[in-house]
Amino acid sequence: MHSTVVIKGNKSGLTVILDPAPPFEKLLEDVAVKFRESARFWGSVQMALSLEGREMTPEEEFAVVNTITENSQIEILCLLDRDLERTRRCEKALNEKLMELNSRTGNFYKGSLRAGETLEAEASIVVIGDVERGARVSATGNIVVLGECRGILHAGAAGNRDAVAVALEMAPLQLRIASLQLKCGDRPRRLGRGPMIAGVEDGRIAVKPLKKSFLSRINFI
Repeated sequence: MHSTVVIKGNKSGLTVILDPAPPFEKLLEDVAVKFRESARFWGSVQMALSLEGREMTPEEEFAVVNTITENSQIEILCLLDRDLERTRRCEKALNEKLMELNSRTGNFYKGSLRAGETLEAEASIVVIGDVERGARVSATGNIVVLGECRGILHAGAAGNRDAVAVALEMAPLQLRIASLQLKCGDRPRRLGRGPMIAGVEDGRIAVKPLKKSFLSRINFI
């Protein structure tokens, strides 16, 4: 049987391919059914969403996003856009937000950290890129990685147990907050699907999905 809604997972999030033929209201019903049926598979996660296969107005795109969130535990962080001009504006807005954070509290680093590289900060730090295996980031405050973390993170390095570590893909080789360490094994492994936040709870490090809007949550820096 032909499916009007096809879901594909990728490193960035979800791609939903929509059939251009059916009426939009019927398509929304199919989206609802598809995500209800697969809700247990995806679980409670945050993801970026890309819609393909059908030309839609912004109002229709919003309706699809609402239908997905109402019929699953998925929180859509952003809608990826193939319109290059709108993508450029989004990137500009993100950079302006990071500049604002930097002017208020301290630091951000633009670029990926490679094996053997170390980044240290006397406050909180935002890394705009990946932390690859063999790389290390240490901060006396919080650490936010706007990319994949497969290296070593040490937040609250001066002993601050209120510090947190955040990554869009959390798969560290080692994760420390203050004097506490989370055992991650000999190889990087994913600590959850999508953006994750690590903090100290009941005397140990707990890693959980990032529940709120990402840009609003980085106001904690």
